[in-house]
Amino acid sequence: MLSLYGAEIDYHKDVTPILRDYCGGCHNETEYEGEFSIETFASLMKGGESGKPIITPGKPEDSYFLATILHQAKPAMPPKKEPQLSSEDIAILSAWVEQGAKGPAPEKDLSILSTLNVPSIAGSDKNAKPVTALAFSPDGKLSAIGRYGRVEIGDLIIKSEGKVNAIHFSGDGQKIIIASGTTGLRGLATIHEVATGKELLKIGEGTHRDILYDAEFSPDGKFIATAGYDRAIHLWDATTGALVRKIAGHNGAIFDLAFSPDSTLLASASADETGKIWRVADGERLDTLNQPEGEQFRITFTPDGKHIVAVGGDKKIRLWQLVSKTAPKINPVIHSRFAHEEAINEMAMSNDGKWLATTSEDGFIKIWSLPDLNLVKTIGDQPDLVSALKFGPGKTLLAGRMDGSIVPCTLDDLTGYSPDLTGYNPRPNRVQSALGAAPLKEFAESDAEVSPINWPAKVSGKISESNDTDDYLFSAKKDETIILEINATKSKSMLDSKIEVLSASGEKIERLVLQAVRESWFTFRGKDSDTSDDFRVHNWEEMELNEYLYANGEVVKLWHYPRGPDSGFRVYPGFGNRQTWFDTTPLSHPLGGPCYIVAAYAPGATPSPNGLPIYRLFWENDDDSERVLGSDSRLSFTAPADGSYRVRVSDVRGFGGEGFTYQLTVRPANPDFTVAHNGAKLKISPGSGQDIEFTATPLDGFEGDIHIQPHDLPPGFSANPVTIQAGQRRAYMAVHAAADAVVPPAETLAKITFTASGEIGGQTVSKTLPGMPELALSKAPKLTVGIFPDGPSGKFGPDGVFELTIRPGETVSALVKVNRIDFKGIVNFGKDESGRNLPHGLYVDNIGLSGLMIPEGLDEQRFWITAAKWVPEMEWTFYLRASEDGGHTTVPTRIRVIK
Repeated sequence: MLSLYGAEIDYHKDVTPILRDYCGGCHNETEYEGEFSIETFASLMKGGESGKPIITPGKPEDSYFLATILHQAKPAMPPKKEPQLSSEDIAILSAWVEQGAKGPAPEKDLSILSTLNVPSIAGSDKNAKPVTALAFSPDGKLSAIGRYGRVEIGDLIIKSEGKVNAIHFSGDGQKIIIASGTTGLRGLATIHEVATGKELLKIGEGTHRDILYDAEFSPDGKFIATAGYDRAIHLWDATTGALVRKIAGHNGAIFDLAFSPDSTLLASASADETGKIWRVADGERLDTLNQPEGEQFRITFTPDGKHIVAVGGDKKIRLWQLVSKTAPKINPVIHSRFAHEEAINEMAMSNDGKWLATTSEDGFIKIWSLPDLNLVKTIGDQPDLVSALKFGPGKTLLAGRMDGSIVPCTLDDLTGYSPDLTGYNPRPNRVQSALGAAPLKEFAESDAEVSPINWPAKVSGKISESNDTDDYLFSAKKDETIILEINATKSKSMLDSKIEVLSASGEKIERLVLQAVRESWFTFRGKDSDTSDDFRVHNWEEMELNEYLYANGEVVKLWHYPRGPDSGFRVYPGFGNRQTWFDTTPLSHPLGGPCYIVAAYAPGATPSPNGLPIYRLFWENDDDSERVLGSDSRLSFTAPADGSYRVRVSDVRGFGGEGFTYQLTVRPANPDFTVAHNGAKLKISPGSGQDIEFTATPLDGFEGDIHIQPHDLPPGFSANPVTIQAGQRRAYMAVHAAADAVVPPAETLAKITFTASGEIGGQTVSKTLPGMPELALSKAPKLTVGIFPDGPSGKFGPDGVFELTIRPGETVSALVKVNRIDFKGIVNFGKDESGRNLPHGLYVDNIGLSGLMIPEGLDEQRFWITAAKWVPEMEWTFYLRASEDGGHTTVPTRIRVIK
């Protein structure tokens, strides 16, 4: 019988295209559905799990294979929702079986998925071929350019199969490896001699089932790693080309590979939105870098082997700290930067590890400093997509484009850069007003469009009608800070006030620029305008304490980390009503509402675009950001230059009329503080301790440390001095009674005081606080608690005080022990506040939602303290407080932060 093509039906020519199109996707040596593969003639004739003869040569009517195609047997193939064979295809297969189902000779029975007819496109060679890969030899003397079907090394042309996706020189510079293949068919890596272009080795053919995206030499020259669209990593012997092992674990195409500098680790970047770290010795996965939210296109190690960098479809650069090369461990994200407005398709790292170049579909090339990932330089709009980037010798950066062009980028001006993200202090050095605490001059609102006032002053006014505004003109010197306050709601006025400071001509004055650097949203419940706790936001793991969080015009500052997936950030001040920054107004936020981590820039700045919003803030306030005046307005204005300014008072709703009265105070800022404590009635068990909470209220921008010292404690009682850190609002002091302490007489108690001292304007200011007029001894304790060593980080010092040593970014452990005198139950030490008086940035970690506790029946518990990566060197004391039996504190422990 002749085929429809006028000749006898041929297995390879007529049959395999049909099998490949309709059956090969599910029935191959990898997928193997129904234990049936059509990949070779032998596997086709073998059949599958049904146990029935799949094909009976010469008898189409008895062939189960044809019956499933004709839907005369179950399961029908292809499935009904998939494309079906045409009548012509069925006729070809039926005729082939009737002719005896002849196949190829055994030696030619190759995978039908290893051949593919790709039509050529007429005239495709006439245009410049896109640059798809770039490489420099180790000595920097040679550059290799990859295009479709070839690699160019000077005048030498090395032919390649299909698109060249990656090129890499060997460590000695004598060989080059090319990653390529045919899409949908096979992956291929070829090794060539650099001097002649001679092919030395061909690997991957027959094992990779789709095109390769990367092929890398290990730095020690022992291995080659290959990966591509088929989601598999293969490790090969670099000398023989023998397959050493296959590594599986990604669920998407693998776009990039990178060996660590010492060749012990292999990193991979994938379309499954992860990077992974593999141990080369045995292929074990040591970590999955799962923070990305888009395909990861490029990944690499820094030259010192301490960090991993990756970029991809979520427009971000991430830098992880590599913490383990031998055992599985979580590598923490150190930096995460929104870098471009579109997906980042390429990156390159300089040989010295100081610079990182990225490029994107947004048409820009950007240079970043390492390891801090600050933007250094932006290279303007590119005429076409930059498809390849590579650093060469010195500060050479080559960019290859899809239009076939290759251009060098000038990087000589990188020295002495000023990082974008840290170059602006949103709270400038203030000039203390010469007016000091001069008495307020009183004014009344006039009928003039703008009423001049001589401050310090108090102005009485009224918003007479809807959309009315009252404007007052005043003068100020550069960096002079002026406080503008409204008294309206406090005095039962109907006015919901708003204050603005404008130019003398009435134009808005930009206060600062905020650029979003990380996007997020509220993931659990909305937030009212007061709450400072449980800010649950998406991707919180990439956020850091003291970063600004922007939401619908409100700016808060992150104060304490979440305790895990069922808790959220605390924002400043960490308790009570939350504080806002830059005089923004506290607002309610809905579940799912967007929010952003933002970086501050100077007024008028134009930050480099990164695909996230930019917000320009002005000098204005609706409700007092420090939550002292309630819904009345308060604005702390720092004059940007000598000159005249206009303050405008209005109703935020646009209302007005009788009853909309106000008093506006304009006065100089007088930084100061007050301190209060809750220790008036303290009852301490002999041999134990209780604690006192000191709370500070900073005034007019005071930001310094406040040192608190106890005085004249009775014999048998002791307490350490404590400090309320700059920017913080409270500290705790443990007061201990000796086992033989006696009840102090009233005249002794009357002498107890505390002093709180801080620096204001270069002078030390001290304030005397009341003592403890009702200090008393309690009954004998039912339990006592203490902190003890748990490993090399802890020891008792020469003075007998237990001491812990920790580095920024490190976690150390200790033991808390209970002496159960007459108590058998659970001993609780609290949650966020369990590390009493730890300095900001150090916290008791891994305690979960139940907090730190010693279960019933146990006498000790291990606990961990973590130091944020930015914590400076310091020496501090802290303690733990058990809430049972009226409360008992441990003796204070010294903690030292070292670099």
